[in-house]
Amino acid sequence: MHAAQIAEEYPVVGLDTTALDAARLLAEHRLPGLVVVDGQGEPQAILPASQVVRFLVPTYVQDDPSLAGVLNEAMSDRIAEKLRGKKVRDVIPEKFSEIPPVRADDTVLEVAALMARSRSPIIAVMDDGALAGVITASRLLAAMLRYS
Repeated sequence: MHAAQIAEEYPVVGLDTTALDAARLLAEHRLPGLVVVDGQGEPQAILPASQVVRFLVPTYVQDDPSLAGVLNEAMSDRIAEKLRGKKVRDVIPEKFSEIPPVRADDTVLEVAALMARSRSPIIAVMDDGALAGVITASRLLAAMLRYS
């Protein structure tokens, strides 16, 4: 089985899309992440939903999770304001900025190896220089388990 056979249509965002719009897209469609493309539609990075959440949570709360329990709801409601004025390019963690896409004819095992190595929940699939779709970790698992 090849990557093209399990790739699916998937929303993508640009580097200059507002971070708030990207976060809303992730939330509304319950996506594990987004492929970030440049002006020519070439994949540039992966923006995992977990990293957007990490960006929103203050560092001091990440360092000491017990502080989350003492913050009031008004503070929690203002957390999303951290995304205002930011672009997707501003919130992509460096480790997700160089995840290469797979080729349409790569095998499922090649896709799995890249996904495991990069710890990315999604991988872009390219066919003849164009984005052919995306493979999510759950779709990849389903394909691997079905044919094992």
